[in-house]
Amino acid sequence: MRRVVRQSKFRHVFGQAVKNDQCYDDIRVSRVTWDSSFCAVNPRFVAIIIEASGGGAFLVLPLHKTGRIDKSYPTVCGHTGPVLDIDWCPHNDQVIASGSEDCTVMVWQIPENGLTLSLTEPVVILEGHSKRVGIVAWHPTARNVLLSAGCDNAIIIWNVGTGEALINLDDMHSDMIYNVSWNRNGSLICTASKDKKVRVIDPRKQEIVAKNMQEPIALHEMDTSNGVLLPFYDPDTSIIYLCGKGDSSIRYFEITDESPYVHYLNTFSSKEPQRGMGYMPKRGLDVNKCEIARFFKLHERKCEPIIMTVPRKSDLFQDDLYPDTAGPEAALEAEEWFEGKNADPILISLKHGYIPGKNRDLKVVKKNILDSKPTANKKCDLISIPKKTTDTASVQNEAKLDEILKEIKSIKDTICNQDERISKLEQQMAKIAA
Repeated sequence: MRRVVRQSKFRHVFGQAVKNDQCYDDIRVSRVTWDSSFCAVNPRFVAIIIEASGGGAFLVLPLHKTGRIDKSYPTVCGHTGPVLDIDWCPHNDQVIASGSEDCTVMVWQIPENGLTLSLTEPVVILEGHSKRVGIVAWHPTARNVLLSAGCDNAIIIWNVGTGEALINLDDMHSDMIYNVSWNRNGSLICTASKDKKVRVIDPRKQEIVAKNMQEPIALHEMDTSNGVLLPFYDPDTSIIYLCGKGDSSIRYFEITDESPYVHYLNTFSSKEPQRGMGYMPKRGLDVNKCEIARFFKLHERKCEPIIMTVPRKSDLFQDDLYPDTAGPEAALEAEEWFEGKNADPILISLKHGYIPGKNRDLKVVKKNILDSKPTANKKCDLISIPKKTTDTASVQNEAKLDEILKEIKSIKDTICNQDERISKLEQQMAKIAA
């Protein structure tokens, strides 16, 4: 009998590392013992968690800033403990969140053309965890909604626009949370925990959704390596990429609706093990080269892009490879999502490539504590606080606070600049002495 080969347009996907001059060199990638990806990418920037003395820091490099990165290159360095996870906002390519051992989450606004000075002041600090924060993940369709998970076994969902923690899931997990992911429209989250359980949770109802997870629908034996697998799923092509941390390969599989559901495609292998991995959103890929994925592999001292392509003879746009994909526009405002609304991502066509538009600044308007009423039982809110008397005082106080914060920021920036100047002078002295 002749063996029937399953038809798939992704059977011949192949990976290729870029040339050395297109890598980012001389980067001291973080050595902290934590199993996050250490790298986050979008169509403008690549961010990498790095070694930092006296606190935590990460680099933010414009994609074109390849080659050797100078030791004095500015960093994002506001955390007092090592940074454990970073995530770019899907609706603003200049906004990035970071979680740290200092128990805080910070949200940063990166200048349009990248950093020229080290950034020490975040737009907002989110405080609510009692232990280190190892996971940060933005909501896929609602603006300014951010999830964080800490070693206190709690998941907090924040409205970044007001700096408030609106949902606290602190009794769902009895052991450490290893990973959290949103589903495509952000109505549910899925978690993996040290207790060897996978939970699907409705965060707004604050309940575990009943799902049949007694038996897996597909089981694929990987290898005997004990490294953590970093999974990256592309809903447009139904391909899942598995990158083993400490491993030197990327395995990829196609997911289908019919049995056996998971189909092995290929493995990209290289010599050097990966310390972490960044994954470019679909809108950042080169459609003219039939590129269907781009990874940013972290070595000990460099970041190396790896490009996955489907070989095609035609130069025309391949619409079967590029269905409309999630764009940068938010489908919901934070308040709508917290009130119970759901929406799928707003899709865009990649036929003529993606041109990044102008991002609006992230503005945080912290609510006056007197204006916030208890939300447990809204019908019982009979007392209304007269607003006008507090408004003028609060405006004056906010103006004073803004002045003080601006002065603190300018002093911190000056200190950072002086540090960079000192390190440059020390390097010059070392050269002269040599």
